[in-house]
Amino acid sequence: MYLNAVRSRREAGFTLIELMIVVAIIGIIAAIAYPSYVENVRQARRATSQADLMELAQWMERQYAADFSYLEGGAAPILPFTRSPRNGTAFYNLSFSGAGVAQNTYTLQAVPTGDQTNDRCGTMGLTQTGAKTAAAPGCW
Repeated sequence: MYLNAVRSRREAGFTLIELMIVVAIIGIIAAIAYPSYVENVRQARRATSQADLMELAQWMERQYAADFSYLEGGAAPILPFTRSPRNGTAFYNLSFSGAGVAQNTYTLQAVPTGDQTNDRCGTMGLTQTGAKTAAAPGCW
C-alpha cells in the first residue's frame, strides 16, 4: 500500500528536464516577440509625431494666409506646441526652422528624444511644399 502511494505521487509531477524545455521555449518566443513589440511602439510614436507635424503645417498655412508671411512680425513664429505627444513623456521635440528672406519657406522638424532616439527614422521634417524628409526611406 505504501509503495503504491509513493509511485502515484512521483507520476503526478513534472521532471526538471520538462520544466527546462518549457522555459527555453518561452525564452525563444520572447526573444522573437519583444523586438517586434518595441518596433511597433516606435512606429506608433512616429505616427503621432507625423500627425503633429501636419497639424503645425496647417497652423503655419493659417499664419501665411493672415500675414502673407510665415514669420510673426519678422521673427520666427511661436509654435502652439513643441513636443510630441503633447501630454505625458515627450518622444519628439518639434521646431520651426528657416523662413527665408522671402518669408515664404519653412521647415518643421521632429527631433527624437528619449527612447525614440533609437528609431531608424531619426529626425523627420516637413516643408511648406509638403515635402517630407527622414533619415531612412519609408518612414512617412
